[in-house]
Amino acid sequence: MFDTMLITKVAGSLCGALLILLLGKWAAEEIYHAEAHGEQSYVIEIAGAEPEEPAEEFDIIAVMAAADPDSGSGVFRKCSACHKLDGSDGVGPHLNGVVDREIATVGGFGYSGALTGLGGAWTPEELYAFLENPKGYAPGTTMGFAGLKKSSDRADVIAYLLSTQ
Repeated sequence: MFDTMLITKVAGSLCGALLILLLGKWAAEEIYHAEAHGEQSYVIEIAGAEPEEPAEEFDIIAVMAAADPDSGSGVFRKCSACHKLDGSDGVGPHLNGVVDREIATVGGFGYSGALTGLGGAWTPEELYAFLENPKGYAPGTTMGFAGLKKSSDRADVIAYLLSTQ
């Protein structure tokens, strides 16, 4: 019924079909693979399309004017798991006088390289950006906090920190 030659032909046919499938797949990927290889050589203009508007300027003064230090004390409870306001360091450095203090300058605290390499001061604008997304602001920081998503919460915490100085 089945002889060796028939089994060899069937196995060879399957291997040949697989080879054709793989070669076809490879050729299709080479032809239709969309990958950017540098700048666009031309841009197609669309009638009626409006250019992108620049992002709105952020007005920290207006946000801080609406901030509530009392509400900030409640939001600060999230921070108090690692930071203290009594001048002693916890898991994180103390936050006494943090507003307008130079970044990573609390004596005796071991900052991560991400913060020591920043330079500058913790202005309200810098604190606002840092509190939104600490790992995005200083990639590689050891601070495990995800950030405060609400703009009002960030402003309230900064107002609270200012009121405790």
